Amino acid sequence: MPRREIRITGYGGQGVIKTGYIFGKAAAIYDELNSTMTQSFGPEARGSACASALVISDEDIAYPYLRATDVLIALSKEGYEKYESEVKDDGIVIYDVDLVEPQEPRGKMKLYGVPATRIAEELGNRIVQNIVAVGFATAATGIVSKEAARQAVETSVPSRLLDMNMKAFEKGYDHFKP
Repeated sequence: MPRREIRITGYGGQGVIKTGYIFGKAAAIYDELNSTMTQSFGPEARGSACASALVISDEDIAYPYLRATDVLIALSKEGYEKYESEVKDDGIVIYDVDLVEPQEPRGKMKLYGVPATRIAEELGNRIVQNIVAVGFATAATGIVSKEAARQAVETSVPSRLLDMNMKAFEKGYDHFKP
């Protein structure tokens, strides 16, 4: 797989960093690819801007920062507005339909909306919104395999919340319709 660059953005408390961690773990440990992750967040723990950036490749990664984003996963309007311009003209933007209002796509850009918050609330806890997004993005991008992503979720969430997180992953994955 050639170098793929992913940015996940939202607010602190939405699981943005955990989402990046899960994708990186799926790639590096379960799909045996190379992966790096950087993160940025405001000084507040919850409610401040937050982003996670990943580079995934089958080759060594000499430069761990994003140059041209292949995939943007936007869980907040502000994050979308800040990072959408960095997405390649043939990139993919995945967004929560209840929190982000995207503009017309540029070039061959693909926009995929998912009601991640709504699905999470239907499952009983909006905190799994990010895992819904992980499932959806796994299906929409194919950057990591479904099995690798499932294993990364299973080994990255608290055991008491495992069942709900696995349901969230499956609901997100199944929601994608090409």
